[in-house]
Amino acid sequence: MAETVITVQGSYDSFHPAERATVTVTVGFEGPERAPVVAATTQGTAALVAGIAARHDPAQGPVTWHATDRIQVWSHRPFNNKGEQLPLVHHAQTTTRAKFRDFDDLAVWVERAAVHAGVRVDGLEWALTEQTKQDTVAAVRARAVEEARRKAQAYAEALGLGALHCVAIADPGMLGDQTQASGQGTAMFARAAKADTGGSGLAFTPEDIAVSATVDARFVAS
Repeated sequence: MAETVITVQGSYDSFHPAERATVTVTVGFEGPERAPVVAATTQGTAALVAGIAARHDPAQGPVTWHATDRIQVWSHRPFNNKGEQLPLVHHAQTTTRAKFRDFDDLAVWVERAAVHAGVRVDGLEWALTEQTKQDTVAAVRARAVEEARRKAQAYAEALGLGALHCVAIADPGMLGDQTQASGQGTAMFARAAKADTGGSGLAFTPEDIAVSATVDARFVAS
């Protein structure tokens, strides 16, 4: 009996609580004189980093990692609403990133840091630990393969076919049959956290991180 080729796509989504949060903070000043602007930025950055370093412990946190870029200094001459060029304005800024494992401490730190002159909190990025990410990705990929097999089995049974064998499996669009890829092989998405400013202070409630996997698979049935 001739074999029938069945090509399917399997997907699976898994949701996990965020385990780490990386906050990005900019310290910057501007003014008519370069030296005071650079000095204020340097001092503000030093104070910010000192507060982070006091919390730093790679194993136990609350901060497991942090880094600060070199200071950026530039100047420009703005124009007013009449098109007239104004005196030179000097700028300086640094960007610091810190990874927190303790979200309560993160909220306290952000609330305190944001009130200082020149400090701007640019954003938060939520993530899983590397070990959790590796374990989750492996599990999600396996479930996507299982979904592809179940789908192919259902097609085979609908055609009255029996034995089913997988002959190829790949990330989306890589089976070489010119089919259009419909999505990424594996992806992680983290929605923004909700900031609760009620009660005694700021608190973050991150939504779960979605880990998704999609595979293309080809089976033969007879």
